[in-house]
Amino acid sequence: MEPATPISRRAIQVGEADNVAVARRALQAGERLSGACGTTLELLGAVTAGHRFALRPIADGELVLQYGQPIGTSLGIAAGEPVTRENLSDDVPVVRELPDDLENAPPDYLPPEDVASFEGYRRPDGRAGTRNFVLVVPTSMCAAHEARHIALTAELTAWNAADHPSVDGVVAIPHNRGCGSTGGAGQQLLLRTLAAYADHPNVGGIVVIGLGCEMTNPARFERFLSERGGFGWEKPVEWIGIQEAGGTKTAIDKGVAAVAAMLPRVGEAVRERLPAGELVLGVKCGGSDGFSGISANPALGRAADLVVRSGGTVLITEVPEFSGAEHLFARRARNARVGREVLAMVDWYAEHAATFGGTLGENPSPGNVAGGLLNITIKSLGAMAKAGSTRVEGVCDYAGAPARRGLHLMQGPGYDQESTPGLVGAGANVVVFTTGRGTTIGNAICPVVKLASNTAIFERMKGDLDLSAGSVLDGTETLDEAGERIFDSICRIASKETLALAEENGHREFGVWGGESVSL
Repeated sequence: MEPATPISRRAIQVGEADNVAVARRALQAGERLSGACGTTLELLGAVTAGHRFALRPIADGELVLQYGQPIGTSLGIAAGEPVTRENLSDDVPVVRELPDDLENAPPDYLPPEDVASFEGYRRPDGRAGTRNFVLVVPTSMCAAHEARHIALTAELTAWNAADHPSVDGVVAIPHNRGCGSTGGAGQQLLLRTLAAYADHPNVGGIVVIGLGCEMTNPARFERFLSERGGFGWEKPVEWIGIQEAGGTKTAIDKGVAAVAAMLPRVGEAVRERLPAGELVLGVKCGGSDGFSGISANPALGRAADLVVRSGGTVLITEVPEFSGAEHLFARRARNARVGREVLAMVDWYAEHAATFGGTLGENPSPGNVAGGLLNITIKSLGAMAKAGSTRVEGVCDYAGAPARRGLHLMQGPGYDQESTPGLVGAGANVVVFTTGRGTTIGNAICPVVKLASNTAIFERMKGDLDLSAGSVLDGTETLDEAGERIFDSICRIASKETLALAEENGHREFGVWGGESVSL
């Protein structure tokens, strides 16, 4: 009989208290694995890479632990048996009560001399931009076609990098909302998101275009901007009504001329050396696998901690993916009030999902399940690792700016094409997006950096994935080392020393969440 292989070479035990391990690669039934103190474990079935097997017998009714936290309740799992949806109940104990005197210590800030820097645009209102775009904003779906053509035509005829080196391009954010909005919370959410993009520090000039007769029209948008105090600093703005201009072609011509006229002023912006505390990092995941919560997400969490410790801001969303573990964020809150707000945002989302006949526990997609994320708690525990370990300073609305620096949770969905734009609307000037199965999404005005969870997908999609945390699984890099490397890459891409691959590939996705966001 061949000697047993050390478990650590075939699988990962994430937490010391865990009673399951995650297979590094596909394992066959009958494989013998050696553990501590000379123990030997024989696998009772095949285990797919990213899935789990029991390290010891887990009795019926006993909690199954990963990340040192319950991920479900055993229905009777033998030592060496693969953990599946058939022998794992989704039931986990959640203690949501918070003491009134809850208080967590502030981050351990870095000394000023140890804070990294990047080259960015210091805007007149003090915020920092990492890019400098002219943005075409359609106030409703009725102007989406014209907005898209203004941006495309202006990039081809009015703008070029040689003549305007400080301008990153002309982009539009076409969407499918705003025509017949009745003026309620849905319209407010749309207006807030559009305003956040127009006012973003990555935007130096704006063309606003609407049809003219829709509910969310340029006049309504202008009133909304005025009610919230206008833009953070004076920037060139052109207002166009398609009906008033005489139709599609004349409106497009007017928009292209407006872009050409404002390009010299937008191009006056100059990059300067800024401390990393001016970074606003959005963290996101999509196309996750069983390794995402073991390699990419916690490695990104280490980088997020460095941003916060530098005095910067980190934003995490996908509230459905807090489900089953939201109490952990609540206990990390700066005080009991913020902790209760964390719980309230998850409760609101659960009620919101219920109105459509859904539950947050249904969140994992078929791809997630195939990759090893068998239930929402497993996914949530791994997804939340992106936020690092610092205390939660507050919560904010979808596309709503946080009240202070540090780690914040943003209300929003798990859908990539809506949650990523929400992070940018909330102020993110760079986004890092982790993936285990591969994803390609970008953003209209903000660099989106892709971080792979495993080496195989990174090699397969090298044209789309910027970084890999597969080294953590391969044993060639620690999480801390990977986090420092990711942080360095964030600073380089923020400086535009290199482009994110989503930028190189022309990804400029934009979407607005359809949820009636609660005010937090």
